[in-house]
Amino acid sequence: MDDVVKRIVERFGLVPHPEGGFFREVYRSNLMLEHPGIPDEFDAKRSAGTLIYFLLCGDDFSAFHRVRWSDEVWHLYAGGPLEIFTIDGERNLHRSTLTADLMNGEPTKLIPAGTWQSARPAAGASWALGGCTVSPGFDFGDFDMPPAAELIRQYPEHESTIRDLTRR
Repeated sequence: MDDVVKRIVERFGLVPHPEGGFFREVYRSNLMLEHPGIPDEFDAKRSAGTLIYFLLCGDDFSAFHRVRWSDEVWHLYAGGPLEIFTIDGERNLHRSTLTADLMNGEPTKLIPAGTWQSARPAAGASWALGGCTVSPGFDFGDFDMPPAAELIRQYPEHESTIRDLTRR
């Protein structure tokens, strides 16, 4: 870990995340959503929204995962660019690049609920500090991070990318 990354981790109190990289939750709404105001898929009440800082550095990546019932918006704050990979409902693999260069790119990316997603610093980027806003708020009970074999069974046409961006 280089000095800049160490300073970012210390400055923002980041800790390792199960999907890779470092994170810290910085916001969780006190407004709670519950039945019948949220879909039946949610097994309990949820915060209206959450936000985390998320840092990826070097060859590290956010492993393919999904948040089953909530939309997620990635934001790029510094470093990067950051590549985000998604597999949509029609089985298409998409790669988007977030950049802090506002005249030549986008700093945000919406990931619809239930979409498989992964992220990594783009080629040549040593680190990327972003954030993820989830609504309704993130809960690990809604989080799936399967092994490569399970995703490859579902999406054999994307085997190479799935192997590159999963941890087991």
